[in-house]
Amino acid sequence: MITNQRLVSHACGTQRSSNALLLSSRSFHPITTLRVAAMLAFCCAASAHAAGPLPAGGRFVGGNGSIAANGSTLTVNQSTGRGVVNWDSFSIGSGNQVVFANGSGATLNRVTGGKPSAILGTLKASGSVYLINPQGIVVGTQGVIATNGRFVASTLDTDPVAFMNGGPLTLAGNSNAGIVNLGKISSSGGDVFLIARSAIMNNGTISAPNGTAELAVAKQVLLQDSSTGKQVFVQAGAGGMLANTGTIQAAQVSLQSVDGNIYALAGNHEAIRATGTATRDGHVWLVAAHGTVRPGGVIDAKGGTVDMQANTLAFPVGGTNVSARQWNISTPTFTIDRNAANALVKGLNNGTSVNVQTTGANGRSGDLNVNAGIGWQGGASLTLAAYHNVTVGSGATLANQGSGNLTLRADAASHDNAGSIANHGVIDWSRSTGLVNALYDMNGTYSAGTLLGNPSWTAAASSGQLTQITGYKLVNNVNDLENIRQDLAGNYALGTDIDATGHTFTPIGDHTTPFTGQFDGMWHTISNATIDIDDFHKDSSSGLFGVVGSAGVLRDVGMENGFVSTSPVGSGILAGVNDGVIAYAHTTGRAGEVEQNATTFGGLVGKNDGTVERSWSSATVSGSNANGGLVGYNLGTISQSYATGDVSPVFSTGSGGGLVGINDGTVSQSFATGAVQTRSMPTHGVIAFGSGTLAPDVYWNRETTGQSVSGGDLPTTNGLTTAQMSDKASFAGYDFGPDGVWLMPSGATHPVLRQPAAQ
Repeated sequence: MITNQRLVSHACGTQRSSNALLLSSRSFHPITTLRVAAMLAFCCAASAHAAGPLPAGGRFVGGNGSIAANGSTLTVNQSTGRGVVNWDSFSIGSGNQVVFANGSGATLNRVTGGKPSAILGTLKASGSVYLINPQGIVVGTQGVIATNGRFVASTLDTDPVAFMNGGPLTLAGNSNAGIVNLGKISSSGGDVFLIARSAIMNNGTISAPNGTAELAVAKQVLLQDSSTGKQVFVQAGAGGMLANTGTIQAAQVSLQSVDGNIYALAGNHEAIRATGTATRDGHVWLVAAHGTVRPGGVIDAKGGTVDMQANTLAFPVGGTNVSARQWNISTPTFTIDRNAANALVKGLNNGTSVNVQTTGANGRSGDLNVNAGIGWQGGASLTLAAYHNVTVGSGATLANQGSGNLTLRADAASHDNAGSIANHGVIDWSRSTGLVNALYDMNGTYSAGTLLGNPSWTAAASSGQLTQITGYKLVNNVNDLENIRQDLAGNYALGTDIDATGHTFTPIGDHTTPFTGQFDGMWHTISNATIDIDDFHKDSSSGLFGVVGSAGVLRDVGMENGFVSTSPVGSGILAGVNDGVIAYAHTTGRAGEVEQNATTFGGLVGKNDGTVERSWSSATVSGSNANGGLVGYNLGTISQSYATGDVSPVFSTGSGGGLVGINDGTVSQSFATGAVQTRSMPTHGVIAFGSGTLAPDVYWNRETTGQSVSGGDLPTTNGLTTAQMSDKASFAGYDFGPDGVWLMPSGATHPVLRQPAAQ
C-alpha cells in the first residue's frame, strides 16, 4: 500500500521512485483526502522556502520583453504577442507577487533548474501564462493565480518554436512529478489546464467561467483551441492518478486519466460545475477508459451533459449528485449496486436523464445487471443499454412517478449477438404516464417478468403509440427486415440506420396477411431500398410494407433515397396500402416512373384507408392514374403532414396533386410545395380531384407547384407565395410554440415538423 507520505512526496516532485507514481484504488479513500492535503501544504511550503521568494534567472529566449523586480513584486513586460522565458527557478513566496504584463498575448515559462515550483503568493497576467516545470508545481493554500487569458500548468514540456508559431501544441515528457492546487486558480476570459504525467490533485478552487477547466494525466497530450468543446486530448496515457476534492467551475470541465484513475471526491459543499456560455454547452467529462472513475460529491452541468467513461466505475458510499440535462455512463460491463442506484436516483430526481451503456470492451462480457432498485419522480428518462444482456435482479424494482421513460436494451451495438432481456424483478409504471421499451435481439429472448402498467395511460396525440409497456425485436440489417414477414403481428424496432444498397425487397405483408404489429423506427432510417413485387396481380400493393392492417402501426421512421415500382392497388415508398396508423414517418427518393394503368402512386403511401399524421415526403412521383406527393389515393385521414417532391404523371391519362392524387377522405393542417406537371387529366396544387374534405388550414405554394387552384374547394388565397410560405403568420392554426408541432427554421421556405422533445 502506498502511504500518504509517499503520495505527498510524489505530488511535490521530491520522490523519484516509480513505485510512488501509482495510487491504487485500494490504497486511496476519501477520508484520507484532507490528511493528504495538509501534508501537501507542509511539503509545498518547504519547497517554496528552498526555491526562494520570487522566480530567478529569467531570460527571454523567444519574443521580446523585460523582467524587473521591485521589492516583493516581479514584473514581466512582454512587447511581442508571444514570448518564451526560461527560468532557473519559478516559485512565489507568501506575500509576494509576479505580474505578467503581456497584453492579450501569451508567455511560455520553462523552468530549467532542478527545483519544483511553489506558488504561495500571487501570479497575475493580462494575457495567457504557460508554466512548465518537470519537477512539479504546487499552489499553496494562500496561493492565487489570476489570468485574463489561458493558464496552463504542466510537468510535460513543449517545443518553444511551435509555441511561438501558434496553433496546436504537443506536450510530452516522462517527469515523475505532479501538480497540486490547494489555493485559487482562475482565468476570467480563458481556460485553465493542469497537465501532468503521474498525478494531479485539486483541493482548492479552479475557475474559468468563459472557458474550459481541463485536468489531464498523460505522458503526451495535444492542446488545441476550441470555442465550443474540449481542448486537451490525451494521445498517450501514463497510468497516473487524478483527484479532485475541491471546487472546479467553468463553462465546461474535463478530467482525463485515460489508463489511470480519477477520484472526483468533492463533498457536499464542493462541486464540479459546468455553467456553459453562448458557444459552450455546460459539459463535464470524466474519462478513464482503461482505469477507474470514482465520482463523488456534486457534479453540476444543468442544461448540459455529463459524460463518464471508465473501465471500472465505482460509486462511493458518500454518494454522487449529478444535475444535468443528460448523464451518459459508458463502461465495459456494469452491475448497478446500492451505491450506483442511489447516485442514479439522485440524478433522475434532479431532472437528469440517464443513459448507462456497457461496451464489452477490454474482453469484458458487456452485460448490465441491475441488483438494486431505482425509483424516481418527474419526467427524466432512464436508459439501461447493454452490449450483450440486460438482467433485472429478483430484488430490484424499477419505478417512476411522473412522465419518465424507461428503455432496456440488449445488443446495444446492433451486432446481432443474441442479446436478451430478463426481468426477475418488478417494473412498476402504474403511477407513470411515461413509456417502457424493452429492446432485444431478434435471435435473443425477452422474459418480461412482473410488469405493472398505468390503467389510465393514454398515448400522446399523434404519436402512433399503442401500448405503454412494449417489447420489441431489434431490426439491425436487411436480413432482419426480411425476417419480419415470419411474424407479421410482432413488434419491431430499428436498432440502427440500415443501408439497403443492392437489395430488392418484396413488400412485407399483403391483403391476405397484412402487417398488424408495431414497427418503431426509433428515429433511424432505411436508405437506398428498392421495392418490387414478385407476383403482379390485381390485389397486389408495393411498398416496404405492402399492406398495413387496421391494427398495424409504422412510426418514427425514415426511408431515404428509396424506389418503389408499380402495383395494381397502390405504390408508396413506405407502404402500398395503409389501413392502420403511420406517424412521424418520412420518405425521399422516387415512386413510379412506369406506364401502368389503374395504379395509384404516393411518395409515402400508395393508398390510405387509415391515418397518416405528422409525416412528410420529398420523393418525386411519376406514375400513371392518380399521383400524389404524399398519398396516391386517400380514403382515410391525413393531418399535420406535407409533401415537397415533384409530381409528374407519366402520360396524359395520369392525374396529379401536390399532396394527394385522389382525395375521398379528410386532409387537415397540411401543405404541398413540389412542382406539379400539368396534363390533360386534372393536376392541381393540393389534390387532383375527389369528393373528400380539405380543411381551411391546408395550403400550397402556387409559385413552386405551378398551380393556381387547389383541386378542391379551398379559396385561391390558400395558394401562397414562397415569401408567404416562409412566414409563420401565413399558417392559421399551426402551433409554432416551444412545444408545438411545427418549426420555421431560419432561412426555411416552409414549415417543418418538430421532432418530439423526448427524442
